[in-house]
Amino acid sequence: MTESLWPWVGFNVFVLAMLALDLGLFHRKEHAVSPKEATLWTLVWVSISLAFCGGIWHQGGRGPALEWLTAYVVEYALSVDNLFVFLMVFGYFRVPPQHQHRVLFWGILGAFVMRAVLIIAGTALVAKFHWLIYVFGAFLVYTALKMLKSGDDEDVDPEAGFIVKMSRRLLPVARQGDGSRFFTTEDGRRKVTPLFIVLMVVEATDLLFAMDSIPAVLGISKDAFIIYTSNVCAILGLRSLFFVVSSLMEKFHLLKVALGVILGFVGVKMLIEGYYKIPIGISLAIIAGCLVVAILASLVFPKPPEVAEAGKQPEPPVREQERS
Repeated sequence: MTESLWPWVGFNVFVLAMLALDLGLFHRKEHAVSPKEATLWTLVWVSISLAFCGGIWHQGGRGPALEWLTAYVVEYALSVDNLFVFLMVFGYFRVPPQHQHRVLFWGILGAFVMRAVLIIAGTALVAKFHWLIYVFGAFLVYTALKMLKSGDDEDVDPEAGFIVKMSRRLLPVARQGDGSRFFTTEDGRRKVTPLFIVLMVVEATDLLFAMDSIPAVLGISKDAFIIYTSNVCAILGLRSLFFVVSSLMEKFHLLKVALGVILGFVGVKMLIEGYYKIPIGISLAIIAGCLVVAILASLVFPKPPEVAEAGKQPEPPVREQERS
């Protein structure tokens, strides 16, 4: 949409300013985020995102604005899977509620850098080697089939154990946590706290999910600015959304099916774009429709209590070095 550097600079400065305001003012004193507070912040981030989309419409017209909105909805929807993993990670490491916002905050800053690199590289490669769009499309169809086949039984983060094991082997890890600190001094040495290991797992999780979400938005737009800003806006709202729906995840058990269908649809869209380009308005309607149907179906056909209990992860033994 734009070749100028200034929109990139302005967008990132605004995002960093909002994050500084968030952590430095509204969350200066650590506390457990209540559902009411999380809902308010979710509405704030969504409103800011829609206002930004309106700015794109004003500057670039209807087409780029619809591309941005579709990419935003796809990224936001695919981020729901991240929430399941965050719940598992925070539960495994016994992260107190008052420290979870801090981990997600710094995790998002790392996600900005990683996704910016992947998006810029991805759009440049697709622009130079257009046949890669078909590779990405086939990959998304494969991922969709795998997601639909696995259901809720497959571990969504197989790398977590590896990340933890290598971190403990390569980094000096303190035996005990130090509140919300990522670094502490123990036995006269500077060490990382167990909370830092949690942060690394969160970063690794986001990188794994970016491998699905970025090819998906490349099937919607080839504009690096649209892809990056829609990704960032979706991630910004992910933190507050986590605290809103963390207690409702089991109720929306069919969302994973909808995500698989969405990935498959975008993959097929990429594979056939040489023959027929699906209008962006239709794409947005199909994606939004999948999400609405999945949410309503989850409420109408709730998961049986015995199935919900069987699907819960067994609690690991409490280990002193994992407390934070």
